Amino acid sequence: MSTDLVAGILLIVVPITFNLAFFELGRTFDYPNILRKPADVILRRFAAGGTPLLLRWQALLVSSLAMLPLVALLAAAIPAGSALTISTVVIGSAAALVQGLGLVRWPFAVPELARRYVDAEGPNATATRETIEVIFATLHRLFGVGIGEHLGYLLTGLWTGLVSVSLLSTSATWPWLGWVGFPIGVALAIGSLEFVGSNEKTGWSIAGAIVPVAYIAWSLWLVAIGIGLVL
Repeated sequence: MSTDLVAGILLIVVPITFNLAFFELGRTFDYPNILRKPADVILRRFAAGGTPLLLRWQALLVSSLAMLPLVALLAAAIPAGSALTISTVVIGSAAALVQGLGLVRWPFAVPELARRYVDAEGPNATATRETIEVIFATLHRLFGVGIGEHLGYLLTGLWTGLVSVSLLSTSATWPWLGWVGFPIGVALAIGSLEFVGSNEKTGWSIAGAIVPVAYIAWSLWLVAIGIGLVL
């Protein structure tokens, strides 16, 4: 099986799998809208979700980490210059890792917090729950907002731009996909600014509105590149 074919298959399968897992979390856990609700609501609903919810989070985590082999194989399938290829692999791998790091709290850290939150009893129950809420909020801001979203969106946007340059410099697949990728990469980079500077507390609404559209376009763009490589 050729590198082009394997890369093409991953480019089709990975974004579809990621979006299916994301859809399932939205359907069963009201994600990401639930993140705007109080920690009490999130943790109790998480605890009630049980194993099926954990498996959905695990699927989202694995599909995000599947970007690692995708990044390497795509770089091999699109023979650009050595400097461009190395930059694409480094930035793309970093994007996949920070996305995974941003998600890993959900199947591994949040279950323990949710259990302790729901099981808290006795005279110290209120204090225990307040402490857990602070820990949960800190994990969310650091791993979710800071690492997964800010660094994840920024690095994914940069990687998208580098892949676009590679597509325009080769004939491995349809070159016009390179032009399509540039605005998507810019949109993702703008999305990374949602909680930066003066918007740190409540977020920049424009960036927040851009990200969902950009990610749908990005997923379709990856699938299109995959189809081009397979054909």
